[in-house]
Formats: sequence, structure tokens, C-alpha cells
Amino acid sequence: MARPQHPPWGPAAVLVCLLGLGRAIEIPMDPTIQNELSQPPTITKQSVKDHIVDPRDNILIECEAKGNPAPTFHWTRNSRFFNVAKDPRVSMRRRSGTLVIDFRSGGRPEEYEGEYQCFARNKFGTALSNRIRLQVSKSPLWPKENLDPVVVQEGAPLTLQCNPPPGLPSPVIFWMSSAMEPIAQDKRVSQGHNGDLYFSNVMAQDMQTDYSCNARFHFTHTIQQKNPFTLKVLTNHPYNDSSLRNHPDMYSARGVAERTPSFMYPQGTASSQMVLRGTDLLLECIASGVPTPDIAWYKKGGDLPSDKAKFENFNKALRIASVSEEDSGEYFCLASNKMGSTRHTISVRVKAAPYWLDEPQNLILAPGEDGRLVCRASGNPKPTVQWMVNGEPLQSAPPNPNREVAGDTIIFRDTQISSRAVYQCNTSNEHGYLLANAFVSVLDVPPRMLSPRNQLIRVILYNRTRLDCPFFGSPIPTLRWFKNGQGSNLDGGNYHVYENGSLEIRMIRKEDQGIYTCVATNILGKAENQVRLEVKDPTRIFRMPEDQVVKRGTTVQLECRVKHDPSLKLTVSWLKDDEPLYIGNRMKREDDSLTIFGVAERDQGSYTCFASTELDQDLAKAYLTVLADQTTPTNRLAALPKGRPDRPRDLELTDLAERSVRLTWIPGDDNNSPITDYVVQFEEDQFQPGVWHDHSKFPGSVNSAVLQLSPYVNYQFRVIAVNEVGSSHPSLPSERYRTSGAPPESNPSDVKGEGTRKNNMEITWTPMNATSAFGPNLRYIVKWRRRETRETWNNVTVWGSRYVVGQTPVYVPYEIRVQAENDFGKGPEPDTIIGYSGEDYPRAAPTDVKIRVLNSTAIGLQWNRVYSDTVQGQLREYRAYYWRESSLLKSLWVSQKRQQASFPGDRLRGVVSRLFPYSNYKLEMVVVNGRGDGPRSETKEFTTPEGVPSAPRRFRVRQPNPEVINLEWDHPEHPNGILIGYTLRYVPFNGTKVGKQIVENFSPNQTKFTVQRADPVSRYRFTLSARTQVGSGEAVTEESPASPNEATPTAAYTNNQADIATQGWFIGLMCAIALLVLILLIVCFIKRSRGGKYPVREKKDLPLGPEDPKEEDGSFDYSDEDNKPLQGSQTSLDGTIKQQESDDSLVDYGEGGEGQFNEDGSFIGQYTVRKDKDETEGNESSEATSPVNAIYSLA
Repeated sequence: MARPQHPPWGPAAVLVCLLGLGRAIEIPMDPTIQNELSQPPTITKQSVKDHIVDPRDNILIECEAKGNPAPTFHWTRNSRFFNVAKDPRVSMRRRSGTLVIDFRSGGRPEEYEGEYQCFARNKFGTALSNRIRLQVSKSPLWPKENLDPVVVQEGAPLTLQCNPPPGLPSPVIFWMSSAMEPIAQDKRVSQGHNGDLYFSNVMAQDMQTDYSCNARFHFTHTIQQKNPFTLKVLTNHPYNDSSLRNHPDMYSARGVAERTPSFMYPQGTASSQMVLRGTDLLLECIASGVPTPDIAWYKKGGDLPSDKAKFENFNKALRIASVSEEDSGEYFCLASNKMGSTRHTISVRVKAAPYWLDEPQNLILAPGEDGRLVCRASGNPKPTVQWMVNGEPLQSAPPNPNREVAGDTIIFRDTQISSRAVYQCNTSNEHGYLLANAFVSVLDVPPRMLSPRNQLIRVILYNRTRLDCPFFGSPIPTLRWFKNGQGSNLDGGNYHVYENGSLEIRMIRKEDQGIYTCVATNILGKAENQVRLEVKDPTRIFRMPEDQVVKRGTTVQLECRVKHDPSLKLTVSWLKDDEPLYIGNRMKREDDSLTIFGVAERDQGSYTCFASTELDQDLAKAYLTVLADQTTPTNRLAALPKGRPDRPRDLELTDLAERSVRLTWIPGDDNNSPITDYVVQFEEDQFQPGVWHDHSKFPGSVNSAVLQLSPYVNYQFRVIAVNEVGSSHPSLPSERYRTSGAPPESNPSDVKGEGTRKNNMEITWTPMNATSAFGPNLRYIVKWRRRETRETWNNVTVWGSRYVVGQTPVYVPYEIRVQAENDFGKGPEPDTIIGYSGEDYPRAAPTDVKIRVLNSTAIGLQWNRVYSDTVQGQLREYRAYYWRESSLLKSLWVSQKRQQASFPGDRLRGVVSRLFPYSNYKLEMVVVNGRGDGPRSETKEFTTPEGVPSAPRRFRVRQPNPEVINLEWDHPEHPNGILIGYTLRYVPFNGTKVGKQIVENFSPNQTKFTVQRADPVSRYRFTLSARTQVGSGEAVTEESPASPNEATPTAAYTNNQADIATQGWFIGLMCAIALLVLILLIVCFIKRSRGGKYPVREKKDLPLGPEDPKEEDGSFDYSDEDNKPLQGSQTSLDGTIKQQESDDSLVDYGEGGEGQFNEDGSFIGQYTVRKDKDETEGNESSEATSPVNAIYSLA
């Protein structure tokens, strides 16, 4: 079982390392101790050495430090005391030395330029910052000038000089036309590193644009543009001569004479260049010639460094990243075309500013101890070393008999409290300097305990555990353990005390329960703490679930009975096929069993009972086999259910020998499935009583076998039968048989030597089991010695499986041997393995860290390898910590969360990607070993260039009416630079038909646009992107809303009507129609009130039959029955009224000469006036065209 968890300060209680002449104490990370102990000042944050500020902002010069008591700060400017209180514009932040110079009330930033240095002081010493050179960024205007047109012969070389105004820092140069279009560059036309624009040969098409040099200034975010050059190319042929435009040899076709190459830059045949170690070397060769020459690069006496060399500007420039001394030498560029070649030699010399070999580290000692500070640096020329103490030259400091200066080392002997101070090491040459602070602190601290008092540790019986007692003191205290407040110091046998104060109990027994007291003592006093240990019974499953074979639809029960310590909470859960089991309505889980009702085929599988407490756990498995129904068995055997075999019985041991025995057994019933194998298991009662181990496996056809045995084992055997259904229950065990003893024939395996602390080495191995012990009192002879010294072997006899060697140097190799021994003798000579003592934190940071900006989101890193003796362990990796300090866009808030990138320890370069463009970053590097991070390197600052912006946010397309579409958007979330505008591309489409794309460019402040629709049918697809100087960013696409008439024809009609309904003329028309209908209804009402309905049957065209008595006089009867509405009346297609319908009209009734009316206005009598057919049809025709008649015909 894993040992109990301990407080986080346990492993870091007391850390001691051997440092040259003495030891150094490391302060625990406990904030209480950190706040109580006296400590000289340490600079924690400062501005960069070359500090360039924006003149539009307040000036901030950072200086922060820690110490106890808290340090006070003062500054010098140009090596003279800078009185902050006398200048109303200057203030110092509270609890910090950071200077703030405020210009809100006026003032010129240039007045504060100079060299500043911060001093942090408390009563134990003074720490210094770097000398910070403050400069104000400058972006001067281009001088006004009138440039005459440049006249040049076609084919001749040309250089357009930029000569930008001097800025701080230097501006970024790029060429554009006056219309702000970039100048296309290739191997014929390109920009040099100095900003000039070079034409290897001028062609007639170069007249098509003008050329303007632009300077972009970093801090002020301004672009200055020079007046454009215009070219006048003298040519024999006009450029638009179509016969020459696609000629395979343009130069000869245009009458341009071919020329051999010659260098435009640098001039001559040789030049020289000096570069500093760790920076990039840039070599440039630009040549003229016709045709345009090709450039190739070579190094005399060797090859170009392929891992660092990169060709730029169409091979006209060679960049070698992070140069070192081996990159010195002669390089030459070769320019060639078909007319010939020429070369230029560049002699490169590599110098170096100082860089650390051993940077001085803080030294914390106890009174009377020895120590040293080392300040070792290299450079070209060799740097000089100057020591200072508390900011003053060491030569002028008061003499100290305990201190001795030996070049780059200060040695301290028998240090006392008065020796506390802060030392500065300044190493410099003509190319730069390095300044490091390292304090010497002498602590006089009585012992104190770091962990909570009276901790309770609970552990399972027979397990191993460790009781922690972290402590601190100076001088380093000694520690002793006692049990129940009495007895002698606990160490040896079942106990082992580690140097960090931990007490290990190798095998817990019931009698180990009690109260343990640890006592730490030094010359200043003592401290103690107590730990209460409780021993708990293990959790064991004593009745395990068994393999079962059941039929589908039956009920099965899996038992799982657990024994555990009653003071611990028990949890029992079930797994199926190693996944948590869902207890559905067909299952019932009880404390000691799992029942499955109506077993289905999906229930087949392995079931695991998992019993656990907060301290330990146990599990048991069983396999459930579900048999499908067999309705039509093919034979009698197939109809019988198969099951696991019965257990074998009557085990017998015969042919007893020193190293073998014959085991015989009687097989059990195979239950309709032949037995395939027998597994023989054994148990011994010395090392693991009650635990059964597999011994051997035999075919199912045998029931007797000879077993090979090991010496000095008290064997007991059992047999398990196996068939295709599963395994039987084990047989009853055989009688015991003990073999005679012998010396071990092997040694323990997996021997390792690893440090658990920086001053020890823990030797571990896998203990031998009962079958390899070969005799009583198995023990191990552990030997070790330093690998380099070949000293005499140290040895110790151990009964466990580990041994800790103390007081070892940090991370040194040891030769280790572990040999088995019992009462009959020793095992064979063991193999020698190599182990290592413990690691300490790395003492040095990567030096000469160089940053090269690769693009707007990535940088390349390069650093120097740290010396192996400073790693103090196995170099795992180099790690870069970086964070986004700010955006170059002043109003943009950024997260300063630290991120990290790791690089393997065998690499000295790497790439950090996924950065934000147009941002200020800071970066530190550390060395990482198995112990952790080393000290941080000098903080590096870098700025990522502009990138393309992210997509505009919340792009919205609205269509308030059919004529216009309104577009709105918000600025991009990540501008990644200075926005110079937006580009909108939109195209109309109707189904699969797409119209011509339209492009609109907007200013960076415009976030709205209105599109006038060309037609009411087409939709529009809009694509919007933001632009910076680098280019267009991610685009966002939206479409105008779909009209409902695109769904179905009915919907289209409705939508058209809705569109028309918004027109004024349509509303007026509808009102007129409604008024007309109202008038007709009134007329109809009047007609009804005067005459009602007069259905009259008319003969029309068809003659009446002879049986009709009314045919002779041509009259019709009018009866009350006819006053009812006629059923089924309808109008014919030709406008006539069919039979059984009324075609009466007011005109007809008006012409009836003998008609009579009743009092109520109803018609009575007979209507005898007959119209002829032609006259009737004419009346009907006229009625069809009258709205009034149409209404009456429907009535």
C-alpha cells in the first residue's frame, strides 16, 4: 500500500549542500520563516539596460527588491545622487523603488535622458540594479525635398536611396508607390538591408509606378513617407509593343546589351565585418548585370553551418543565427549570369560581450562555517572582474579578516554575524558588462518544527510507513525519535531515520501503535513534535465470487463477503468487464452479494467485487457464462449443459528427492466439457503464508507429474482443472514437504541507486521470494563506492529491500553491488551497477540567451550550454518562461499569465510559437534537472511585429426594406497591429447564378455601410476582413436574409403581395374596390326589400313536350313553391342560364304589361309576355358585363 500523504513541506524541510569549502543552508519556503529571518536585499525586478520610452507616455523605470527588513531605495543619475523629492514630476512607488516621471502637467521627456542606477538597502547590506540607460524614442520628419525624375537607360543598374531620418530605435523601411501599393520585389528589384532600393537592371515596365520610401517608427506607431521617385526609362522599343511582350529573350528583343555582373553593394572585391557572439550575422551582396545575376554563398575552408544559415532576399543575403567563435572566417558571394561571374570576399570577426560561466549565488551560512562566492565570466576581449560590497569598491571597504579575495573568488572562513553584506561582481569589456548581486547571510536560529503538532497517521498492518518531522535551525540541528515518551533513540532494526527528519517503519505491527516524539537540537536550544500512529486491520474479501455457468432467464447470485477494520468506513462496489456496473431494475446489490434476475446474454462477462476503505482495498473476480437456449439439439451430448469441471481429489506426494517430488491426483468430473489443462499451485509458510502461486501447467490427459523444487521451502500443493467453460475449484491441499537448504544461486534483481535528497543515495532492489531464498535468514550484503576515486568498498548487511547512504556529494556516480546471503552461505558474485547520489537545484542559468523574431507569432531562441558541474544532477531540459507584458496598442488589455516552453537538454536552440503579434514580451530561461528549476536567467524583452488581424466581431446584416441592406460590425478582438482599414467583398446571387464581385475599402474607424440593392430578387454574400500593414486577416462571411418567396410558390406569392401592400397606389385601389362592393351590397338590399326573389321557369331553346298543358299559350305558372331558392343552380360557361334557373331581371319585370303585384310587392298572376330567343340571349350577354347584374345573378 502507498504510504500516507504528508504535508507539502516534508520533502523540503532541511536542505544541505557541499559547496567547496563548506556548507550552505537553504531557507525553507514556509512564509512564516521567510518573514521572520533577517535577509539582505535582493533585486527582484529592474528595467532593461537600454530603456527606450515613448515620449507620449509617462516614464517608468522599474526597480523592485525584497529583504527583511524591507529595503529602502535611492537612485543615481549619471553617477550622481538623484534627489527624487526635489522634482515634482518624479515620484517613487510605495514599497518599491520604481520611478514614475509624470508629464501630464507639462515638461519635456528629453530632459530626463541619462544613466540611472537603483540602490536597495537595509541594515544588512545594499543591492544594486544594472546601469539603466534611459532614452526617449524619436521619430523625426523626413526633410522636405523636390526630387527630379530619374532618367536611366533600359538595362542599366539603378539605386534609389532612402536615407531615412535617424530615429530611436531605427525605423522599419519599406517601399510603396504613392498610391500605397507595395513595390513588387524579385531577384532583379529588391530592397537592401540599408533601406535602398536596388535595380540590377532597369526595364521599361519600371516606369509604370513611382517609388516612395516609407519609415515606420516602432514606439510612436507613425509612418513617415518620402517624396516619391519617378522613373524615365530611355528605351528602343515602347513597353506596350505586343510583339515583344512575351518574347523568350526579352533583353535581346528589346535591344538591351547583355553585361557581366558587377557588385552594387558592397563595392569592390573585399570587405570586413565584426559581429558579437550570440547575435545574428547578416552578409549582403547585391549585383547588377544583364541578364539578372544569381547569387551563391560560400565559406573558405569549410561549409556553411547548415543548422544556422538561412538565405534571404532572393539569395542576396546570408543570415547566420546566434554566431559563435567558430563562425569567424572568410565568406564570399559569387554573382553569375551567362555572360560571366564575379565574387566579393567578406572577412568576419566574432567578438563577445561578457557572458557567465559561474554567476555568484546567495550564500547562507551558520556562525563559524566557511563558504565562497565565485564570479567567473568569459568574453572577447577577456573581461575584467571588479568586486564591490554594498555598492562600494571592495578595496575601499573596511578590512575583514574572515574574507579573502582570490581573483574571481571570495573565500569566507569562520563567518560571524557581522559578515552579512551584499557583494556585487561587475565583469566588463569594450562590448558590454554583467552585474550580479549575491548576499552573504549568517543565521543564528534555534530549532523549530515546520509541521502541525500532534498529527494523526493511520496505517494498515504489515505495511511500510514514514513519519515526517520537518524542522529548521542554524546551525543545522540533530534529530532523535522516541516512542511513548521513553526508551532510547529509535534507529536500526525495523526503524530507519532519514536526515530530513523522517522516521521509516519497515513493517508495521500491532505493537508499533503509539505516540512518537521527534526532538531537534542545536547549540541554541531544542524543539519537539509528536505524531500519533494508529494501526488498522487490512481489508480482505474472505468469501469471493465464484465462476458460474447459468441458463438464460435464470437468477444468479455472486457472493462477496468482506472483513475490515470496524473503525474505517467500508465501500463495496461492482465492476463488469473492468467498467463500473450499472445496477438496473434486474439487479439487486446487497452488502455481501450481487443478484441478477432474468439473466440475459448481455450479462455474460467478468464481475469484480471491489472493497475499499480510505486506507486500503481488495478485489476479487468471477466470470459469468450465459448459455443460450437449444431448442433442436443435434445429438444427446449437445443437449446436455456444459459446466466447469469438478475439483481434483486425493493428492499424493511420492518419489521424494532433494530438489523434486512427484504429485499424483484423481481428476474430477468434466461436466460434459473435456478437461484441457491442469494448473499446479504451491504455498509456502515462511515469506507469504496463505498466498498461492502458480508452479506449473500440464495437459488435461495426465494426472501425475514431477515437480522441480527450490531449496529450503516448506511446500504445499493444490491442483485446478480447466476446460472451455472455466476453472474448477482448487483441490484440497496436499501434505507439506520441506526441501533442504543451500546457499542462494542468484542475487536480487532491479538494483538501483538514486538520491532522494541532495546529500544521499537510496539503494533499492526487488527482494528475492521464498523459492530463491534457499535457506533461513535471507539477507543482503550491500556494497558501494565512488566511481571516480576507486576507493575501498563500503558494505552493510540489510534484511529489507533498501538502504540509504548518507553524506554524499551532490550527484556523483557510485558503483553498487547487492549480494544475497543466507545461513548456508553467500550467493554468486553480484554484477556492478551504476547509481547516482541525490540531485540539487541547478546553480546556473542558461547564459547568452538570444532571441530572434521569426514572424509575428514565433521567435527563435538560442543559449549557451551550462557547465555540467553547475547542473548538479541530470539535465532534463531547458525551460523558457515567457509572458505578454503589454500590447503595442496602448488601449488593449492583455493577460500577463506566464507560459512555458521546454527543450531537451541536448539542444541549444528552439522555437517558441503561438505568440500574439504586435506585443511586448518578457522571457526568462532556467535549467531543469530531477530536483527542479535552477535560477532564472536575465530577463529578456522582445517585441513581436505586426500580424494580420483576427476577424471583425459581430458582423451583422440587416434588410429594413427591399431597396437597402445595412451592414454593421465591431473591431477585431485581436487587431495584431495598427488597423489601416477594412475590405468588404460582396457578390449578388440568385440560386446558382452569381453576379460580379464588388470590392469596397473602408477606413479603420468605419463600422457601418449601406448597400443599395440592384434588384429585389437577388441575395448578397458579404465577406469582410480587417487589414494591417502586413495584410488582410481572417475574413467573416454573412449572407443577406432570405426572402420567404424562396421557399414555396405559395409563399412567394404571399411575399410579393406583402411587398405590394406597402405601396400607396395599391392601398388606394383596395379602398376603391371596397367602396364599390359596399355600394353594390346596398343596391342588392334595396332590390330584395322591394321584390324579393322571382324564380321563373322559362322555356328557352328547348320546346316543351306535348304533355305540357301550358304549351299552347306559352305561359308559366308561378307558385309559392317557386319562392324557395332553386337547388343546384349554376352559370354555364357561355354565360347563359341553364334550365331550372331564373334569368329574371328588373328590365324583364318592367316590360311585363299585364303583370300584377300583391300588397307586399310580390308578383302574382301569369306573366304572358314572351321574348324570343335572340332577344333573351342579347339581354343575358349584356348582363354578364354589368357588375350589378353579376351580383343579382349570384343572389
